[in-house]
This record gives sequence, structure tokens and C-alpha cells, in this order.
Amino acid sequence: MASLSGKSSVQAFKIGPDFIDPMYHRLATGRPSRNLDGFMMDRDTIVSHFKRASTNADISVVEGVRGLYEGMDAIEETASTAQVAKYLQSPVILVVDSRSLTRSAAAMVQGFKSFDKEVDIAGVILNNVSGEAHKTKLCRAITELADTEVLGVVYRDSGKSIPGRHLGLVTPDSNTNLEELNHNLSSLVEEVDLDRIKEIADTAPDLVDVKETHCNSDIGKGLTAAVPYDRSFCFYYPENLERLQDLGVKVVTYGPTDGDELPDADIHYLGGGYPELYADMISDNDSFISGLKRAHDEGSMIRGECGGMMVMCQSIRDIEGFSHKMAGIFPAEAKMHPRRQGLSYVEAEAMYGRNAISVRGHEFHYSDITVKGNVGFAYRMLRGKGIDGSFDGLMSKNAIGTYMHRHALSPDDPMYRLVSEFDRSQN
Repeated sequence: MASLSGKSSVQAFKIGPDFIDPMYHRLATGRPSRNLDGFMMDRDTIVSHFKRASTNADISVVEGVRGLYEGMDAIEETASTAQVAKYLQSPVILVVDSRSLTRSAAAMVQGFKSFDKEVDIAGVILNNVSGEAHKTKLCRAITELADTEVLGVVYRDSGKSIPGRHLGLVTPDSNTNLEELNHNLSSLVEEVDLDRIKEIADTAPDLVDVKETHCNSDIGKGLTAAVPYDRSFCFYYPENLERLQDLGVKVVTYGPTDGDELPDADIHYLGGGYPELYADMISDNDSFISGLKRAHDEGSMIRGECGGMMVMCQSIRDIEGFSHKMAGIFPAEAKMHPRRQGLSYVEAEAMYGRNAISVRGHEFHYSDITVKGNVGFAYRMLRGKGIDGSFDGLMSKNAIGTYMHRHALSPDDPMYRLVSEFDRSQN
């Protein structure tokens, strides 16, 4: 993406639920990256979202998730890269981990091509190539035995990898050297034929227009939503904030990790991220912590997702065992663990509001929640772990905190539901 952006306008997409990869996409392209998810979105939504986001771009690059055919289970293709590729009628470039392989790489490519004839595998990029001799053998094997074009190679170079941590890649921040990052990444694909990739992209057919599924409304006109957006709170789908604005809500962002005060707002939307890494800084920001509790006590609408929910608890106990005071909206403690506590697509049934609805989302967390008092739950789990395996969504007054992340382009449209349920009589 960084290399293509040198001469072209590139629109990036990421398949599946992911917050961190799109941050790097944006650094590489200068445009917001968009998620396409076959579980949280229906086909028409994926197609219309793709077309809308690709407007004025010269090329769209869609990064897959896991293996090409990996989906929600062992048989169905739902939530797989292959599913979205078929929805978009997009040619696929297969990236093959070629470490210690030659003829077996050809067998793998041939297997992927024959597995689903509706998936158009137009070429391969060979990753983890050790040198020129390895490259020569791989190219000959795949070209002659799998009848597939090799579009280039990426040589093994651990010095140019991006470091990771417990929720994925280390997130880029204000200290990230954008020029150096893009230079390092671009140098990895010096032997990838970008012009040929653009030619392959041009073979994709035009997509037929589909009906937009979300209704337009100004029901949020006059309302303000405060959204913490910094090192601790950085897991937001851009569509969620855009949807609030489309509904007439004024969105105000701030950085509580660096001491910003809690803004006056009708709605407080706290996304996920890494509050456990900066728990001492968050705890020291009394305006933020006490302000959230006061907003809750006064009946303000508060929504927290994963890390946002953790901050709504009484405390966060970090991986070293130190406890940090938080807002105390819920009588509960969030505790970090060295091993993953939840990773799943989520289906749940809402148990609050005027109308019972089914919702879809995803969870990914290394913490768990210990409830220490009486508390209600917002959702009954049909799939996924949630807070205790059966329920998700701690509730108190007009505040809800969940492990579940939801997307505005889901059929249940959580942002519309949030704004439509705002009680203007309390203002």
C-alpha cells in the first residue's frame, strides 16, 4: 500500500474485525481504512461500503484475515476472505509463506486454486524467501507445476518487522516515524511487480449498485457525544463515529490519558484499546474518572466497549498485580491475564430497551471481570464468552459496558439505537 501510494491514490480495506492493521493502512495511504466483515455485515452492505469508500481511488487493496478460506467454523465460508472476495468479484493475490518450501509451495497453490473455483486466484507473492537460489526454485515450481503467475517475492528480513503485543501489532502513535516506517515497508516489496498488480486489479468487473440499508435521520440533532481518543482509547471503527455525525450528533474527541478533562456531553462513548498500559495516568486524571462517575450518577448515557468498560469498573488490576482506581460506575474489578480470555464473534440478545433485538459483534480481550455487587446485564450470550459465559453488558442507570465491539454497518445499527434511545426529557 505504501509503495502504490507513491504514484496512486490507494483505498485500503481489512477483512474481519481489526482495529490495528487499519491504523497502519492509514499511515501508508493517507486515507481511512475500512473493515469488511461477512459476519457483522450482509452482502449488500459490504458491496455498497466498498464502492462508497473506493470513490476517487485509483486502486483498492483488501487485506485478508488469516488464511484465504478460514471462516467462523470448519465448513462454512462466513467471515472468510474468500467470501468477501466473491462478493466483490475481486481477483485474489495469494501470499505464500515459503520458508523451507519449493515443490510443496506449488502443491499448496494448486490446492488453494482447486478448493473453490469461484475464487479467482490471479497470482502469488512469495514471502519469507531466503535468497536468489530459493527464489529461482520457487518461481519455477509454482509457474510450471501450479500454472500460476508469481508476482514477486519478499525476502526474509526480521529487522523490518513490526513489533507486536497482546492484542496484535504495536499501535502507531505520535512518535511513529511515518517516513521511516513507509520506507522500510516499501523496501520489502522492491521485487514485487506493482504495475502487474494494478493490471490484475483492472480486470475486476464493475459492481452493480445495491440499495443502501441504513436509513438517514437527524434524530441526534442538538446532541453531543464525547469520545476519548488517545493511546488508551484507540479501537474505534470510523463508521461508528461517522454514523453518529450522520445522525446529527456533534462528536467531540479528547485525550484523558494525557490529562484532558471530561467534556460536557449528552453521550459518552468509550472505545477499547490499552487502558491497562496507562492505568496510572488514567487514574491520576481525576476530572476524567470522577467526571464519568458524576455523569453516570446524573443519568447520562454512557457506553463502554472492552477497554472502555474496564475504566467504568471500580479498578483495573494490571499484569503485575497492581490495582488502579477507576470510575466505579460498576461494582467490579477488571483484571489482566497473560493468556487470552476471549476471542470470538459474538451473537447476543438484548435484554433492555423498548424492543428486544439480536445483535452481532466480536470480542478480543486478555482481561476478565469480577463482579462484586448487584449489577444487571444488557445481553444474553448466544455465541461468545462475554463477561461470564452467559451474559455481557454490565448495566447501571443509563450506562452499559460490554466486552463486545459492534459496528455501525451491522443490521442492528448500534449507533442509531444508541441515539434513538436517548431520553431528551432528562436535559
